[in-house]
Amino acid sequence: MSDSTIKTNYSALYTLIIVFFFWGFIAASNGVFIPFCKHHFSLDQFQSQLIDFAFYTAYYVGALVLFIVSTLRRSDIVGKWGYKKSIIYGLLFSAVGAVAMIVGVKTDVYLGLLIGLFTVALGYSLQQTAANPFAIALGDPKTGSDRINLGGSINSFGTTIGPIILGLVLFGTVGEITDSQINNMNLDNVVFLYLVVGILFLLAAAIFHFSKKVPACVQESEVEKSTKSLKLFVVISVLLLVFMVPVFNSYKTDGFIILNFGDIELNRLVCLLGAFATVIISLLFAHTKAKKDNSGWGALQYSQLALGLVALFFYVGVEVCIGSNLGELLSEEEFGGFSTSQIAPFISMYWGGLMIGRWCGAVLVFDFKKTMKIIAMVVAPLLAFALVIGVNTLAGHDMTILYYFVFCVLLQVVAFILCKEKPALTLFVFAILAVTAMTIGLCSTGIVAVYAFLSGGLFCSIMWSNIFTLSTLGLGKYTSQGSSLLVMMILGGGIIPPIQGKLADIIGIHNSYIIPIIGFSYIAFFAVAAKRILRKQNIEIE
Repeated sequence: MSDSTIKTNYSALYTLIIVFFFWGFIAASNGVFIPFCKHHFSLDQFQSQLIDFAFYTAYYVGALVLFIVSTLRRSDIVGKWGYKKSIIYGLLFSAVGAVAMIVGVKTDVYLGLLIGLFTVALGYSLQQTAANPFAIALGDPKTGSDRINLGGSINSFGTTIGPIILGLVLFGTVGEITDSQINNMNLDNVVFLYLVVGILFLLAAAIFHFSKKVPACVQESEVEKSTKSLKLFVVISVLLLVFMVPVFNSYKTDGFIILNFGDIELNRLVCLLGAFATVIISLLFAHTKAKKDNSGWGALQYSQLALGLVALFFYVGVEVCIGSNLGELLSEEEFGGFSTSQIAPFISMYWGGLMIGRWCGAVLVFDFKKTMKIIAMVVAPLLAFALVIGVNTLAGHDMTILYYFVFCVLLQVVAFILCKEKPALTLFVFAILAVTAMTIGLCSTGIVAVYAFLSGGLFCSIMWSNIFTLSTLGLGKYTSQGSSLLVMMILGGGIIPPIQGKLADIIGIHNSYIIPIIGFSYIAFFAVAAKRILRKQNIEIE
């Protein structure tokens, strides 16, 4: 823990991390529902992917609505409600989504399932908008990334054990789930699952409501009418719609397109790049304009936030695309030629790497003595590594080939210890390590390349927390607005992975991993830039 005299409110923090677990647990269910819905509702591959689209788009839509309402009312809605009430409202909204999921299952309507999942994620959007700055506010702002890391470690734990719990509830087994089991899933089990989930949402809301140790964290301050920011995001949303319509028009070669290059796959790539450019160019444009005249820009007048939005957009996109394209890479002969069932442990280790890295950072929250802290920073990630190995072994996978990945874990631990709880330095070092790992993966094949790409999960682990902390420091009354904008950047997970996928069709899956290098390079730049920007604002973070 930092030597700062600002003490961490542990009671409130332990209550807060409940919602972080929910985010990971529910997200893990999507992997089961996609193949189930594809079979049950006779969908094509694109239609089945609407589950992920509905889930992640809700984050953007929810945060955008909060931003628009707050701007028009010149009052920060989340700040006015307080972080505590905002999380309660978000949990109740997600509970409504769970009910909608049950209705969708009982009526056997795919659209009902999508609406339910969208509603659950809308609640998550409100929870995320409040929970991350809430975690920072529960102690010294400079060590806020440690508390977010603790929440992230619990989130990743939910993602790790989620498949096991889902297997028990839906199939009565903890072993590998077969296509046959998914296709013949008992719908009553799905109803039972979301009934329990809905009850847990209500229970969590009740815990927050009745807990006297959880502060309200109300920010009753009038904010400047952010008309310029509002116009910017309306334009971004319209352009995103224009570019994404052709992507969704996947199976109509004569459908609406922006540019016609004579090849539908190339058309889709151009449209995806257009959506990507819309976000990046618009945010950098806002940054440039706000530096000249900050009136009307609200939270975007702060350079650390404007550049941080781009960093978070890259981070989410890169984190998802490495894992999403890993299966295709491992099916190539030069990377092992693994079958679908053999690929599962590698995917699990990649996502488990996020938990492993976050468990290392999470121990910094606790008031350990220096020696005990270092011991805990070594032991915690090794326990997390053992958990990933154990979970997959329990599921019937042979994990022998991944035992030596422990050396990558130890490298990450050493890097974390050397960074000495400095958020900008930690983000920079991990971004550089990630660039190095991706470069090694690009320049090699076999198990060396596989380990290099898998280590991306380890190095991604602390990026969300550090980017969020650096982006929101110094925002004052605009903190909640800035948090809402950052949550919108989860959109990167819906744009960047398809770009890598389309690029892979052109230059090969291996070479397509140039995309993560670009993303991590920008994040390294942001770490340096944010430190300088905050120093100019007389905020010394290290």
